[in-house]
Amino acid sequence: MTSANETPREPEGTATRGPHGRRSARTARAATVLPLTPKPASTPAPAPAGRSRRRPAARPAGRARAASPSPSTCEPPDAETSPKKIATPPAAAPADAELDVPVAPEGPRAPRDLDDPAEPREPGEPGEADGFGGDGEPGEPRTGGMFRSLRNRNYRLYAAGQVVSNTGTWMQRIAQDWLVLELAHGSGTALGITTGLQFLPMLLFGLWGGVIADRYPKRRVMMLAQASMGVLALILGLLAVTGAAQVWHVYVLAFGLGMATVIDNPTRQSFVVEMVGNRDLPNAIALNSASFNGARLVGPAVAGVLIALIGTGPVFLVNAASFGAVLFGLYAMRADELHPADPVKRAKGQLREGLRYVRGRRDLMLVLILIGFLAMFGMNFATTVALVAKEVFHTDASAFGLASSMLALGALSGALLAARRVTKPRLRFLVAVGLLFGALEVATGLMPTYWSFLVLLVPTGIAMMTIMTAANATMQLTVAPEMRGRVMGLYMFVFLGTNPLGAPAIGWLSEHFGARTGLVGGGLISVVAAFAVGVLAVRSAPGRLTGEDGAIRPALARLRGRAAASAGSGARSA
Repeated sequence: MTSANETPREPEGTATRGPHGRRSARTARAATVLPLTPKPASTPAPAPAGRSRRRPAARPAGRARAASPSPSTCEPPDAETSPKKIATPPAAAPADAELDVPVAPEGPRAPRDLDDPAEPREPGEPGEADGFGGDGEPGEPRTGGMFRSLRNRNYRLYAAGQVVSNTGTWMQRIAQDWLVLELAHGSGTALGITTGLQFLPMLLFGLWGGVIADRYPKRRVMMLAQASMGVLALILGLLAVTGAAQVWHVYVLAFGLGMATVIDNPTRQSFVVEMVGNRDLPNAIALNSASFNGARLVGPAVAGVLIALIGTGPVFLVNAASFGAVLFGLYAMRADELHPADPVKRAKGQLREGLRYVRGRRDLMLVLILIGFLAMFGMNFATTVALVAKEVFHTDASAFGLASSMLALGALSGALLAARRVTKPRLRFLVAVGLLFGALEVATGLMPTYWSFLVLLVPTGIAMMTIMTAANATMQLTVAPEMRGRVMGLYMFVFLGTNPLGAPAIGWLSEHFGARTGLVGGGLISVVAAFAVGVLAVRSAPGRLTGEDGAIRPALARLRGRAAASAGSGARSA
């Protein structure tokens, strides 16, 4: 229907209806053609009252030009307009002049939902396939530098606290091992038991940590977990300073530290996205890894100096104080700038629900399989590097420390390089880096000299940290917010909980078949695991792993298409 101020436009050649009846098609065609006949410039038609004859504003690029209006639509008659005025066509403008066609002002566009896959996107606009979510602020840069997450105030507070705390943690690791060796008179078995007890809670209870992360506010849970770690370090420091420490004390406190880690790890991993959002999550994860590995370079060196000067006890006290930086950063955050997921209400079967969710996601399962094998057999450098340095190249403890520093330097470089990525990692990228990591580990184990061994540890560390940060970001960016804690609990269970299983196997292999076998065997297993995951991705049913999930099938299809096109062009030319 049309209102009183509108005249419907009919196709050319059809009869038009005015207020006093039907006109013929011939009259309508004449009325349409007459405005196109140029009128001498000496007698321009007077403009209607109240209208200016200025040129219309430039139209946006890509929009079609308005069609030349017919007399029946150029000047819609008012309710009082007579039929005679309607039938008389207006005077035409000169041939070289543009018609004065009023263009309706374009209203404000509705905000676009970047998370809706059905929403059309402008060219260059990021979407989930690019690794971006829809939670960015308007006008926020979609690309940035290596440290772009630090624009966020809450993340700056968090990162500063982590730098201090990670340094203290690495100091405690060195001091704890030294204290056990002193109390157990150099027993390697006691040292292994201490390490196993620290990782055992992750193997036993790691999945429940993810349930807690989903059920309660993550910032509060993190504050409780960090405070617990600080208290445990304080107790161990007081025992060591007073000379009352015994080996079983260290065992109990190491197990308690592992229990706190069960809750802290999945909560801390899933809390990062609540600070920076989906868009900067890969960058923030990479910066966290850079902080951890930077502390890995500095912490052991500082611990060695302090142990030589004042003993192990004060080192534990320094680590206890370092947790204050994390607690202050969490307390000082602005709650209104966080993006928290709604806590999941307590109910039965939430752990099984998380397992079913991951089991129903083939892309998540493939990532877990890949990272599980690499973590279990390929990333036991604390054991393999020490054995190669001592048994193959016959170096002392300082040379082993240098080898560990070179690996940490490579890991730090890999984390900083990963921080420059602005897209979500895809499965084919993980498979490629997994193959590269395994090949580099095999080559490192075959190096003939100590210095070549050191040099190759750097790219091995880069590949190791690249796949670790990419797998972490992939898991977090592709899950529902209410499932993120449980999924990350399962991820940390696979990543850290398998260490007590893989480390003894690699140690036994190295003891019976030579120290090099540990590195070479771990690298070969990593290569086989990455290749198997790639094959599973290629054989996935169409539609299960699309390009957005990073499947390898679309890439192979493009390669086959290019090969077929090349063969066709060659046949035509022949």
